[in-house]
Amino acid sequence: MYKYGKTLIQKYFEEQSFVDSDIESFNNFIDKELLNIIEENKEIIPTIIPHNIDEFKIKLDKIWVEKPKMIEADGSSRNIYPMEARLRKITYSAPCWITVSAHINGVQRESFDTQIGNLPIMLKSKWCHLHKLGREELIAKGEDPDEPGGYFIINGTEKVLITIEDLASNRFLMERDTTGPSEFVGKLFSEYGSYKIPHTLEKMKDGLFYLTFTRVKRIPIIVIIKALGLLKDEEITKFISSERQFDEIIINLLEFVSIKNEEESLDFIAKKIGITQSKEVRIERTKEILDKYLLPHLGIKTEDRIFKAYNLCKMLKKYILASNGELPLDDKDHYMNKRLKMSGDLLADLLRLNLKVLIGDLLYNFQRIVKRGKFPSIKVIIRDKLLTQRIYSSMATGVWVGGRKGISQRIQRLNYLETLSHLQRVVSPLSASQENFEARELHPTHLGRLCPIETPEGTNIGLRKNLSLLCTISGESNEAEILKSLKAIGLKVIR
Repeated sequence: MYKYGKTLIQKYFEEQSFVDSDIESFNNFIDKELLNIIEENKEIIPTIIPHNIDEFKIKLDKIWVEKPKMIEADGSSRNIYPMEARLRKITYSAPCWITVSAHINGVQRESFDTQIGNLPIMLKSKWCHLHKLGREELIAKGEDPDEPGGYFIINGTEKVLITIEDLASNRFLMERDTTGPSEFVGKLFSEYGSYKIPHTLEKMKDGLFYLTFTRVKRIPIIVIIKALGLLKDEEITKFISSERQFDEIIINLLEFVSIKNEEESLDFIAKKIGITQSKEVRIERTKEILDKYLLPHLGIKTEDRIFKAYNLCKMLKKYILASNGELPLDDKDHYMNKRLKMSGDLLADLLRLNLKVLIGDLLYNFQRIVKRGKFPSIKVIIRDKLLTQRIYSSMATGVWVGGRKGISQRIQRLNYLETLSHLQRVVSPLSASQENFEARELHPTHLGRLCPIETPEGTNIGLRKNLSLLCTISGESNEAEILKSLKAIGLKVIR
């Protein structure tokens, strides 16, 4: 038995590494996430264009990354390996290219490939020169063959991106609230591209249900459902529950029985959130807010509104059942309700933000030159240094999107075990100075996923954890494939 066990373990470590999940996450970022980020920012439309043109668009078509290169002082370009980057105190990064085209009145004027910056490359990932090299080849390149990779080299310093543990987005969680006016609160973080919007559902002392999202504070949920196109009281009660009627819903429906159509609902919301322009403008702006900021993960088009209404009905049902004690409240510390943000996800967040900065800079330069009466070529106004410097700066200082600090850390090299431990660290975004007893406790769902022993003493206890040795993290599931399987066994779409 011992012999077989030993062979199994040996076989496992020949094919697997402790940091495989992180490397997989980075590969997914370059393979898929980059394309998604470009898709989100596909069309750039300047507000100031020359007088003789009706329509002008800049389109970002495709994006790709090469293998790490170094441009010497004489302008020559050549491949660079990690050891040289460490010794020469430079960044181990690869050029990132993008295809840009300009369209005047729907006709393509110019199209070219341009470098938009350099992306730091994770060691041992698909884009690293060390990928799939044998022991002898690694030694020849100056590397330790037992080194797991999974980190970056920024200005010659080895940096690791710490995995962040966060509440799962797009899940409606019910909890008891001890401080606010509502005894129970339903919370949901809707995540779509660069948007991450908190939604809060509450029941006030007047018996009415109120929804809060972004700057839209405490709007009666029935009015929002009506504004989304679900107008009949009978339909609303049916979509909340077809088996039984809830008294709480009848009270809410009676309160807003005077609102008969979408326009009246939209106007009611507009007045509540303080939009003071003419009625047409008020309604248009409210429609835009509902499309963009209300449950954006369900879609941001007009035709998605009805699905948002159905989802709000389901949220109401869960709220009523949980507040009546018929459904258990959700446990925020259960690992089912958590997600881990790895290197790929963190870099995607960073690039998303900085690409928006680059586009803003491009628009500013374009519009400034147009104001002078000239018509610039797009090639001239793209500053590739901007994106590179901002990404390097975040990775060097550890300050990330949303003001989070300590995401990128200098790797600890005191001994091999400490290095492995650092590469598998998981940090909670909660403040170390606050009590947060439940978050610090060992939860039964940590077993086999997180190490029950390795956590620091002192203020960070329970907030800084480590992955279990053989823990692997699955990537995001493909929704299209899951839906296809569900439809095959009888799932029907409600229209």
